Amino acid sequence: MMQRPPAEPGMDESEIDTPAAIIDLDLMEANMDRMAAFCRKAKVRLRPHAKTHKSPVIAHWQIARGAIGQCVQKPAEAEALAWGGVRDILVSNEVVTPRKLARLAALAKMAEISLCADNEGAVAAIERVAEAAGMRMRVLVEIDVMGVRCGVLPGAQAVALARRIAASRHLVFGGLQSYQGVAQHLREEEQRRDAVAQAARNTAETVDALRAVGLSCDIVGGAGTGSFAHEAASGVYNELQAGSYVFMDADYARNRPGPDFAQSLFVLSTVMSAPRDGTAVLDCGHKGVAVDSGLPLVFGRPEIEYIGASDEHGTLALRSEAAGSLTVGETVRLVPGHCDPTVDRYDWYVGMRGRRVECVFPVAGRGMMQ
Repeated sequence: MMQRPPAEPGMDESEIDTPAAIIDLDLMEANMDRMAAFCRKAKVRLRPHAKTHKSPVIAHWQIARGAIGQCVQKPAEAEALAWGGVRDILVSNEVVTPRKLARLAALAKMAEISLCADNEGAVAAIERVAEAAGMRMRVLVEIDVMGVRCGVLPGAQAVALARRIAASRHLVFGGLQSYQGVAQHLREEEQRRDAVAQAARNTAETVDALRAVGLSCDIVGGAGTGSFAHEAASGVYNELQAGSYVFMDADYARNRPGPDFAQSLFVLSTVMSAPRDGTAVLDCGHKGVAVDSGLPLVFGRPEIEYIGASDEHGTLALRSEAAGSLTVGETVRLVPGHCDPTVDRYDWYVGMRGRRVECVFPVAGRGMMQ
């Protein structure tokens, strides 16, 4: 059952039911504008990753600024976007079961759907579904560029799989998926640059090897919020798949230097107890904010530290000079350590201009695990 909307347009921030996922619309729009301007200048396409925002509303705002479409990780996310009017979607992940592939084939009748494969068995499964649906499906080869996840080895193995795809009457070879996930959270700029440089070399060698057998790559995609400038500068990638830049989070802010985007997503939480001097308790714990990348920060209040989470409680420690500065019923904004899984806890976004609620809209892709 969906949660009830936590707010209505026109409300003050203090009236919002908590915990709630709130967006500073001015800052989010500035983030989208900044990335769009970067991609235009760099002459690369932008295909933002919707696993961050999970919203066709935000996807359309990105597309209006020049994005060519969206990435997703799951067929259900693709469905949420396509049903919301997004017309170009890349499933930047492996999908191998017949039922999920049939869903994507059905979706391909209303949107351009592409997906990835890194083995012969997956290609054969996609081929069977495409043949049964009477269509051709576009498939990218995912290569392993030390992202410690999926991917066939660059070079000869990738070429062999691409040739298998291209030879099929029911498939279209779409290019390469080359995402260096580890690079996103390497803290030093030099580390991120070097990791992407190696990925770009492996990718370029594979592109050249494909060209040698007569195959071209319409898409050479990858990159994330932590590394996109390096992929763009490589001259190898023609699509960037950054997602978190729209919202940001505390973990990306720890990169040095941090990405040039503002924190625009917050979890609004209410102080529900102040049982001891120097301590306050919020109504937001594990169920309200993801802690896989560290505990959240208290926005604009460096003298207050979020020190512990249980299911429904978040404990704050107030330094001596701030003791007693939080009162029961007061709200604070939390900066999540990891924006993507935090968003997945909520059914609604509350869009803010200053302290006023401007809009409330659904997180349409929430919980889309299939």
